[in-house]
Amino acid sequence: MTSSSEQVLSEIKGVKHIYSQSRPGLATLTVEFEVGQHRTDAIVRLYNALYSNQDWLPAGVGVGQPMVKPKGIDDVPIVAVTLWNDDPQQGAAQLRSVAHALEVELKRVPGTRDIYTIGGPDPVVHVLLDPQRLAGYGISLTDLRGALQAANRSGEAGALVADNRVVRIKVGELFHSAQEVADLVVGMHDGGPVYLRDVADIRRGSDQPEQYVWYGNGPAGDDRAAGVQPAVTLAIAKQPGTNAVQIADQVISRMHALQGTFIPDGVHTRITRNYGVTADQKAQTLIKKLIFATASVVLLVIFSLGWREAVIVGAAVVITLAITLFASWAWGFTLNRVSLFALIFSIGILVDDAVVVVENIHRHMQLGKLNLVQAIPRAVDEVGGPTILATFTVIAALLPMAFVTGLMGPYMSPIPINASMGMLISLAVALVVTPWMSLKLLRHHGQEASAEDPEGGNPKVIAGFRRLLRPFLRGGEGRRARLFMLGGIVLLIMLSVALASFKLVVLKMLPFDNKSEFQVVLDMPEGTPLEHTNRVLTELAGYLAGVDEVSDYQIYAGTAAPINFNGLVRQYYLRRGDNVGDIQVNLIDKKHRDRKSHEIALAVRGPLHAIGQRYGGVVKVVEVPPGPPVLSPLVAEIYGLDYAGQIKVAEQVKNVFAQTPDIVDIDDSVEYSAPRWIVKVDRVRSARLGVSQATVVAAVDTMLGGEDVSYLHDPDAKYPIPIRLELPVRDKAGLDQILALKVAADNGTRVPLSELVSVHKSTIERSIYHKDLLPVVFVTGDMAGKLDSPLYGMASIYDTIKNELMVNGEPLEQYFIQPPDNPYRYSLKWDGEWQITYETFRDMGIAYSVGLILIYLLVVAQFRSYLVPLIIMAPIPLTIIGVMPGHALLGAQFTATSMIGMIALAGIIVRNSILLVDFINEEVARGVVFEEAVIRAGAIRAKPIILTGLAAIMGALFILDDPIFRGLAIALIFGLLVSTVLTLVVIPVLYYALMRKRIKPAGEPATE
Repeated sequence: MTSSSEQVLSEIKGVKHIYSQSRPGLATLTVEFEVGQHRTDAIVRLYNALYSNQDWLPAGVGVGQPMVKPKGIDDVPIVAVTLWNDDPQQGAAQLRSVAHALEVELKRVPGTRDIYTIGGPDPVVHVLLDPQRLAGYGISLTDLRGALQAANRSGEAGALVADNRVVRIKVGELFHSAQEVADLVVGMHDGGPVYLRDVADIRRGSDQPEQYVWYGNGPAGDDRAAGVQPAVTLAIAKQPGTNAVQIADQVISRMHALQGTFIPDGVHTRITRNYGVTADQKAQTLIKKLIFATASVVLLVIFSLGWREAVIVGAAVVITLAITLFASWAWGFTLNRVSLFALIFSIGILVDDAVVVVENIHRHMQLGKLNLVQAIPRAVDEVGGPTILATFTVIAALLPMAFVTGLMGPYMSPIPINASMGMLISLAVALVVTPWMSLKLLRHHGQEASAEDPEGGNPKVIAGFRRLLRPFLRGGEGRRARLFMLGGIVLLIMLSVALASFKLVVLKMLPFDNKSEFQVVLDMPEGTPLEHTNRVLTELAGYLAGVDEVSDYQIYAGTAAPINFNGLVRQYYLRRGDNVGDIQVNLIDKKHRDRKSHEIALAVRGPLHAIGQRYGGVVKVVEVPPGPPVLSPLVAEIYGLDYAGQIKVAEQVKNVFAQTPDIVDIDDSVEYSAPRWIVKVDRVRSARLGVSQATVVAAVDTMLGGEDVSYLHDPDAKYPIPIRLELPVRDKAGLDQILALKVAADNGTRVPLSELVSVHKSTIERSIYHKDLLPVVFVTGDMAGKLDSPLYGMASIYDTIKNELMVNGEPLEQYFIQPPDNPYRYSLKWDGEWQITYETFRDMGIAYSVGLILIYLLVVAQFRSYLVPLIIMAPIPLTIIGVMPGHALLGAQFTATSMIGMIALAGIIVRNSILLVDFINEEVARGVVFEEAVIRAGAIRAKPIILTGLAAIMGALFILDDPIFRGLAIALIFGLLVSTVLTLVVIPVLYYALMRKRIKPAGEPATE
């Protein structure tokens, strides 16, 4: 059935992957759509595929109607409230009823979506059967089932009309209490009635627990609970497009308002998740940083140009940010962490245009040759062309990043789009608002001429540049010095790149964020009872309760905690069963602890693994990822000819994982061999005695699993309370009581099951996993050590498998990008963080290349030369000299955000080159000797270039402390610091070297 379903679902437009898990009695298929597919459209296509192909499921095949459960980012609860009680007389059942009442009240908060409760047993009316008493009264399961269903019927039977009135008639009463159920007559024996209480014990109470939830306080908790207490957790999600901060605040306010009414005295509540306050804290922090970044740029201009110029630049930045925020809202972005980072990152870039224009106006004022009204148009015209070109080069570098595909696309898109919109707006402000404000504020200021240099350059700076650049100029005499410079730069670039080869700079998709939570996931061997799993979880929690930074923790045995963004992709919401569980660990706020959450997770992993291994379980410490989560950081997909062979290969690969240093949390998709007894029906004998196999199957299922034959009608219950036929728990330790049960034969006699069946010991079939219609076995792991990057662990495992692991006498083939060409040969496909890293850096590399091509074309159009753009773009590789050593110096990993910084640097550095080359051309056009023009360009344009570079650096300094965007900040700071200094030297020298024979002063013919 699963294979047929996969074929149908694979035809749906927009599907990226189809995963399936087939196990006895159940198949789960996960359809993963491409990023960007509209949720409603995707669901409609899925339903259409299922219901238009129902003929693949014949009516008599025994397969039920498929159930569709859409899961997306908005299904992640933003608030989790844990209810616990320290009264020993009150348990999880009472807490569950309180939580169910709260569900209705909290749903009244506008914007809430799915609200559900985890933990606590369901209420049920138990009809605990006694096979001996049933046999003594000659009552069968069929009799009980029929009697309960027939007696719990009621209906409107019409009306009587008499005495000018209509009287409605209702026939029959429904069960309202367990006593009414017990008093039901289920048969006759020796001329007297047989009541249900005569053949069974009837109790209304809690169901046998299928899950346990516990609450415990850590050393950093606000209140002290003695040990762990029974608990339930209420999870609340929000509707798409709504404000998480507002909804979380309203939900929590409503919870406080319900204290004492819907929440009885003695029931404690604890907010164990509040993504609203997390988002609000980050937003408030980033808004403050945005203000400080703007203020720092204004201060920079005050000290370099003056307070009036600083007011002009500050106003330009504020106006640009305001319009950019409006444009971002109109585009459809929300005010979140990434969009705010985009604005902070853009501060240094957005101020460039205004700084260049104001600085040039300031320079022309110092010349004193023109009044302000005349100087402003000339100054703006002088830098207008290169400023417009430079703005579009920055946009050309950034905008292609908006087309990054995969999970990282939506995560990154606010940065290039917001920055590009901001650049366009800043250009308009610089060319319109800045000149007008300059006219208003500088009217009576600074029109005196500088006695030092009639052309506005500082003689000391010009003299310094003359001493610095003269050895590299001097026509043919400077050729040797220029070659030495070129060789030195190439050597520096090679050494910088080599830092990654020697692992002094670690490559990673995204670094770990400093969160206030992590999870401990436990998988016990199949067949482990719930109580034993709960015992292991309690021991794990006992260790965590001693970790100083732990605020509180919740134990979930037999079920999963409310999913987070990590659990959404890893499908933790499907974790059910006696052998699974996890612990949600909450830490105190990062302001109150010295260790980061990743350091705490590393510290507890070893002791937790030791506890798990002692009981034969697999323990994983799962951190909340900063960006797109994956099934596991390290995933090896094993393909091959047959599933048994794949499992053997997976075991070998798993051993390689275990032997590789720093590889932790190793697991696979292969279940343990769990015991199973098969009750085999003797079809010949059952046919002779007139008992069908279906009757036997139904009887055993009822006795062991329970059968809800009807429901109690309680006006105070939110959910139906079932009337359940089953054996007492004490009688489920073996098959003796079940086989003693007598079933009705066709001739009316009662036949014990022991005469119809035989019992054979066996094992449960293992689940079969498919990915994209191919059988697959997953081997998963993580890397925790000095490098802390799964890419290096994957490389080590790859080498070991390549050199040592043999399958059928041949090396195991390994694939990185696509599944194997021949999936029927044993092979391995690497997935996990590697796959997203590859896709992201591939797309960003393409975006980088497209940006460079666009920059080249723009510069060609401006300078009408194919050589000049190459000179202008030459400093782009110089950024590596700053970026890579900067990461090594600060011990930071080179991540996707670092790559964003490098891409942005390409546009920023080209801006500086354009200003230099354009000034050289203007000087030559005025009749200045080419060599002197080169020197003057570096000296006079150094001030605006350094100012704009410092502005970008100061903006980046404010995001240096963020774990995720730290790479971007380091790339900008060190890349700008080094490349700006080198650009002031390299561009003039390179332009001189390549153009000295082509450019002559005005009036002299150029040499071709």
